[in-house]
Amino acid sequence: MLLYKLWRSFIKEILLLKRDIGGIVIIFVMPLLLIVTITLIQDSTFKNLEGSKIPIIFIDQDKSEVSKNIKAELENSKTFQLLTNFNEKSAQDAVFSGDYQMAIVIPENLTKDLNSNIDSKVQTIVSSFGLEGDSAKVKTAAPKAKDIHLYFDPATNAGFKNSVMNSVNKMVFEIENKKIYKAFQEQLGTTENLDENKNLISFKEITPKKGEMDVMPNSVQHNVPAWTLFAIFFIVVPLSINLVKEKSQGTSVRARISPTPYFVHILGKTFTYLIICLIQFLLMVAVGIYLFPYMDLPAFDVSGKMFQLVVVTLFAGLAAIGFGVLLGTIADTQEQSAPFGATSVVVLAAIGGIWVPVFLMPEFMQTVAKFSPMNWGLNAYYDIILRNSGIGGIAKELVFLFLFYIATVAISIFYEKKQNAV
Repeated sequence: MLLYKLWRSFIKEILLLKRDIGGIVIIFVMPLLLIVTITLIQDSTFKNLEGSKIPIIFIDQDKSEVSKNIKAELENSKTFQLLTNFNEKSAQDAVFSGDYQMAIVIPENLTKDLNSNIDSKVQTIVSSFGLEGDSAKVKTAAPKAKDIHLYFDPATNAGFKNSVMNSVNKMVFEIENKKIYKAFQEQLGTTENLDENKNLISFKEITPKKGEMDVMPNSVQHNVPAWTLFAIFFIVVPLSINLVKEKSQGTSVRARISPTPYFVHILGKTFTYLIICLIQFLLMVAVGIYLFPYMDLPAFDVSGKMFQLVVVTLFAGLAAIGFGVLLGTIADTQEQSAPFGATSVVVLAAIGGIWVPVFLMPEFMQTVAKFSPMNWGLNAYYDIILRNSGIGGIAKELVFLFLFYIATVAISIFYEKKQNAV
């Protein structure tokens, strides 16, 4: 008998959704438009990191060893496309007007002055040890330090500026080290091969592997789970609206006086919207697998992970349904539930890492993000897609999502009973 009542409650929810075409559009069409649009926009950023070159202006007023080394390093970095048909004034105007992101200007006599500076300092050090080079040289005043001018578009991201300046500093530092080493060789008359002067410590990135291929995160691996979660939680809007409609139309009164317990109505909504969440997830995955490759985007790889992803989707769906039930129970009008539901989902997405990665947020917001159910779901998806975790590895996030559902539904039932107590 209880199963029959649950079934009838399920059918009632399906009929309500069939009458709400706008809700169906919000639930299914809008997330698909978002995932395609946002992924296309963000993929250019990932491609910048994967090989697309940024055009920058390079002006060589030195035309000697150091400037040629810097130019070669920039070209070999596979990040920049060097434009050389500018002078410093035209480069400054082009960058400050936003035509290009940056310009690098190498000053005149950089190599000559650097050599003189190093020779002077090396002679001073060698003399302090009571040693003399093969030929005594007259000490001269060291020339002043030279400045490499970097011009940036005022709208350029601060992270990009820091990255470029760090790269240029590293290149100059390595060039200076080699020249200092060579100057000591000449002063001391050693014959050690300069090529052996390599870094004793270097960095080697170890990434997860799939067969012989490195597994690297891309725009699709972020956006498919992120916007799937956003779509799942957006069911809060139609769910809460339907609950408010039931109260305004008297359906909830008939439900209360019927022999069917209130929690059965909640379970009916839960099963209905869980199916919707699963359909949303499958549509998002289908877009990632079949549509994205035709749009010059990476395909979404779910091989061997589909079961775990479905489990996360169901638990995330439970959390979203619980939140929608709570909102619909507390709200008195559609004007309250719809805007608040949409706004709250956007806020949860923002603090949950859907738009901006959590590690880029201020420390206080990183702490706040730990309390967002979207962040729990996103971490669980990441653990499966990028870290190859199983169900055991995401158990904590699944427990949090389920407890969130239990807590919100319990509050809803308690509030409903209190409001209708005679």
